[in-house]
Amino acid sequence: MNTNWGAFAAAEPDLAKTVQERFAPYTHHVLATLRKDGSPRTTGLEVRFLDGELWLGMMPDSLKALDLRRDPRFALQANPGPGTGMGGGDVRIGGRAVEVEDGETRRRYTEEVEPPEPFHLFRTELTEVVRTCVEDETYLVLQVWKPGEPVRTLKRV
Repeated sequence: MNTNWGAFAAAEPDLAKTVQERFAPYTHHVLATLRKDGSPRTTGLEVRFLDGELWLGMMPDSLKALDLRRDPRFALQANPGPGTGMGGGDVRIGGRAVEVEDGETRRRYTEEVEPPEPFHLFRTELTEVVRTCVEDETYLVLQVWKPGEPVRTLKRV
């Protein structure tokens, strides 16, 4: 089962808010895709949360766009920022990227974001959202969400 950002945010508003806040302070984040030979590729990427969707926009024929056309699976990690503080924790999103060809959807996105033309646009279907943080300077806490399941919280000493 896959779902978009809006469905995740409706199901788990607190975690969704925390995740979105972790992405907000920085423009560039890290996207992992799969190369033709199956090995991982990591690259920088700008993301947008608009209209209940998490959008991935890319330059034309970029390797990451070609990777996603071939195999839509991705992992996206929020920029941790400077130092080691990682306020709000470490967050990552896994899923599948679906390229958007619909002219009306692309027009609305372009009006809002004003990306350089031409570009690839992908909407995401989430398969996992994970937040890792330190609590009370003692516990490593993992919050894991998957579609159709409540958030699981794991604590480790």
